Amino acid sequence: MILTDTHTHLYYQGDDVKRAELIQRCIDNDVKRLFLPNVDAASVPQVFGLVNQYPGMCYPMLGMHPCSVKEGWEEELAIIRASKKNNTIYAIGEIGIDLYWDKTTLDIQIKAFIEQINWAKSLKLPIVIHCRAAFDEVFKVLEEENDDDLHGIFHCFTGNAEQAQRAIDLGFYLGIGGVVTYKNAGLDKILPQFDLSHIVLETDSPYLAPVPHRGKPNESSYLIYIAQKVAELYQTDVATVADITTANSKKIFGV
Repeated sequence: MILTDTHTHLYYQGDDVKRAELIQRCIDNDVKRLFLPNVDAASVPQVFGLVNQYPGMCYPMLGMHPCSVKEGWEEELAIIRASKKNNTIYAIGEIGIDLYWDKTTLDIQIKAFIEQINWAKSLKLPIVIHCRAAFDEVFKVLEEENDDDLHGIFHCFTGNAEQAQRAIDLGFYLGIGGVVTYKNAGLDKILPQFDLSHIVLETDSPYLAPVPHRGKPNESSYLIYIAQKVAELYQTDVATVADITTANSKKIFGV
């Protein structure tokens, strides 16, 4: 069985011993594929450092997190883009719009989002979308930019059934993480309306730890709890969930 964590910031763990322990717990829980998004220019070396340490298990993405989009964002994005030169990447992400923390940067968040969508299209790569308190704004951009080259993942999807269908219709998979295990999140009622062929799994570690570790630092090995919950919702077994969602990740990332 191979589980794929399509979104983890495991590289935030700077202690070599603790990071090795995190990786070993992944292996022990059959989480054998980890996709790493940076968030800004400073985190790029951390991502590639982990990728170089664990080739064949860790896969890099590049992008500018919407919360990192400030005045002068163009210069920082140029640095991020330049780091692609000697490296293989598998997606542009995480990118998008976040209006939870700061609504005043919406205009430049949209500009950065569109520029990175076009970067992804030029490289024939998927995008990984961060969308928080901004579904209408994100969908407006996606519908304006929609073409055969636009596809990817709605990271940490927590929307309603209508928004899920809208994302799927635009060629996106739903990234399902620890929130699916939360009692009143509502995903347990929404997910079974959609086939497993539209879903990938993720942790977003060290954030959003699933039950039974909710409220504590998350880690990629906890993907097993998310897979177990998804299996319960679809009335199937964890191996089937692992097979289908890992196959979906391979379609998205090409690896």
